[in-house]
Parts: sequence; structure tokens; C-alpha cells
Amino acid sequence: MTIARILIIAGSDSGGGAGIQADIKTVTMLGGHAMTAVTAITAQNTLGVQGVHPIPTDMVLAQMESGIGDIGVDAVKIGMIGSADTAAAVADRLARLDGVPIVFDPVMVATSGSVLADGPTIAAFERLMRVATVITPNLPELEALTGLTIADLDGLEAAAQALRQRTGAVIMAKGGHLPQQAQDDCPLIHDLLIDEDMVAEYAIQRIETLHSHGTGCTLASAIAAGLGAGLSLGDAVDRAEAFVAAALKATPELGQGHGPMGHALGQTPFYHLLAAQGDDGWDAAAIAARYSDHA
Repeated sequence: MTIARILIIAGSDSGGGAGIQADIKTVTMLGGHAMTAVTAITAQNTLGVQGVHPIPTDMVLAQMESGIGDIGVDAVKIGMIGSADTAAAVADRLARLDGVPIVFDPVMVATSGSVLADGPTIAAFERLMRVATVITPNLPELEALTGLTIADLDGLEAAAQALRQRTGAVIMAKGGHLPQQAQDDCPLIHDLLIDEDMVAEYAIQRIETLHSHGTGCTLASAIAAGLGAGLSLGDAVDRAEAFVAAALKATPELGQGHGPMGHALGQTPFYHLLAAQGDDGWDAAAIAARYSDHA
């Protein structure tokens, strides 16, 4: 069995809604194998971030080398980076990968409003953006990265084009912060995928829910999982957008604030195998045989 090997470089969310936890769930649900290099540990829940502890840069690099050297890597996803030193070192190491797509989600602020990257770290994003294949900023992140004010869809496109020209990367500009638009009384979110010779607009039904923690992490990881599996950029983004929408509709409604998405899509993993549990317990051989036949 072949499986896409996705290296995730990001921070840990102790509440399980975003960060490494959301990344692992997304890559797993989309058929990939998730490897991780944790850049920071956060004390975090649906109400906000109570504490952040960056991981030393040499340990982040050691985690990366463990996965790259032994298992190999088909795509990389970068999220919360932890520090300016780590950003520079990670960029240098990733620049040595040959032909591996890299998706960079330039995380600055959590859904709750908590700051996850200081000024020097954001400045160091420049090197990461130059090794990235795809960059996935939301509106506030795109404004911070370009210095442009974005008031509408045209402004989103102009800022994304400016970032693309500066970095050479494909830009997936997320428009969830734009003033709400509607079609046939249906509120829409407009995202833009911008490459050198292409602008693709995604008009997606806005799903009204408080439980949207981890949407950016999930989208970027889903794109990386698709690219790592050999999908075209367009197909990887199409599938990623569909997965985010499905996960938002299946939220388990946990916590008192911005809760996690429903990455399992309302399913109970392993549930369909309950029939294999007889009076004498689980028939491990029968379950293994079933999966062997499926593979």
C-alpha cells in the first residue's frame, strides 16, 4: 500500500481544535500519513490561548530530520512557527528538499484573537514564503504581509497578486473576513486561488457556526495532503474546500467558545467493525483479514 507522507511543522493546540492536532486529523481523514515537527506547545482551549512555550530551534530541526531521513516526505505543511530563528532554520532546511510541495499557512492570530507570532517572527516569514509552493493567508494576514488595506474582493485579489509577485508562490487568499455577500439569499464566502496566469474564485456557502476553530489549519493541511498524493493544484484545493465545509457542518459543539470542527465528519471510526465483536470478544484476525482484502 502506498500512502502520501505529509510532514507537518506547526504548534500544538492542547484543546485539539487547531494546530498539529487538526493537521493530523485532516491528513489522516484524507488518506495520508502525518509526521510532525512541533514548533511550540500552547495551553489552549475554545476560549483562547492561556500560554505559549516555543520549542528550541534545534529540536524542531531534529524532529524534521527524523521523518525526512527515515520515512521520506511527499509534501510539507507549515503552520505556527514559534520564533524567528526557527522560521529561518526551517526555511533553510526545506530549501534543500527537491520537488516537494510546501504549503505555508502564515499563522499570526488564533480564532480567539490571541497572538501566535510576534513582530520578528512575522518578519522572518519572508524566507518561508520564498520556499513555499502555496501560501494560504486570511484577510488580516494578507494585510499584515503586504501592508495593503483590503475592503472587498478586488482588494483581496490585488493584495494576493502583490504577495504572489513578491514570493513566486501560489496564493490561496481566504475571504472569510470580507463583508458578507449573498446569492439567492445564501451568504457566501469568496476565496481566491492565484497563480501567475490564473485566478480561480471559490464561492462557498457560509456555514453559520461558532465552532470554526482550526479552519485555516485544516484547509492548508488538506491542500498539502492532496498535493502529496499527486493531485493537481486545482483538484487538491477543490477537495480541501469540500472537506472544510463538511467538517464545519459536522462540528461536535464542544467547549464554551470557538469549538473544534468535526474532522471525523460525524462518523464513529471503527464503528462499522462492531459486527466483528462476538460473544468471545473482538476477532482480531477477521478484522485484519477484512482490511487486507480491502487494501
